Amino acid sequence: MATLPLQDYLANAGCRRPLKTIDDVEQLVHDILMFQVMHQVQTPFQRFLEGLKTLGILEKIINHPESFRPLFCYQPHPLTAEAMDDLFKICLSPQGSNKRIAEEVVVPFWRDYLQDAQDEGPAKLQEILAFATGATAIPPIGFNPTPSIDFLHENEHQDTSSLPIANTCINCLNLPLHTSYAVFKDKMDFALGNTHWFGRA
Repeated sequence: MATLPLQDYLANAGCRRPLKTIDDVEQLVHDILMFQVMHQVQTPFQRFLEGLKTLGILEKIINHPESFRPLFCYQPHPLTAEAMDDLFKICLSPQGSNKRIAEEVVVPFWRDYLQDAQDEGPAKLQEILAFATGATAIPPIGFNPTPSIDFLHENEHQDTSSLPIANTCINCLNLPLHTSYAVFKDKMDFALGNTHWFGRA
């Protein structure tokens, strides 16, 4: 009776038989796992291998597996200040505007803050990334949308404080416009320190 909603799936997997003992249940679980993990992917995998045989690529992979490992196996790299700086697209106001002048003061503060965070250790950079995107690591396929930096201009955000604001739905970090790095760093540290458990159970 418990398997009734799964009858079509079990028939497709070749596992439709009565369950009378605990051993029957264990055998059913084994058969389902074999079907799902092995048999379901076998045909696509064979097609993939046939495709790799084109131009002798499969032979090269077999003979030089370490050379091809980065292409097929994701290897997370530790976050660095440079990687974080490259990750975020900085959205500046038009050249020559008063807004742009204020923003260009803060951009070096952002980069200095990333460098200071790197000096503290990888956990601090992970906190910054999590604050802005909700993720503590860069996904293998990257972010969508690309993380960005925007700025909090007083006349547009009168209801906000001088703290950074993040919108993890669009991976956007809004930086406050301070004229002192010490104040900028203090506000960033305060914001990160008070959202440490955001998005975590």
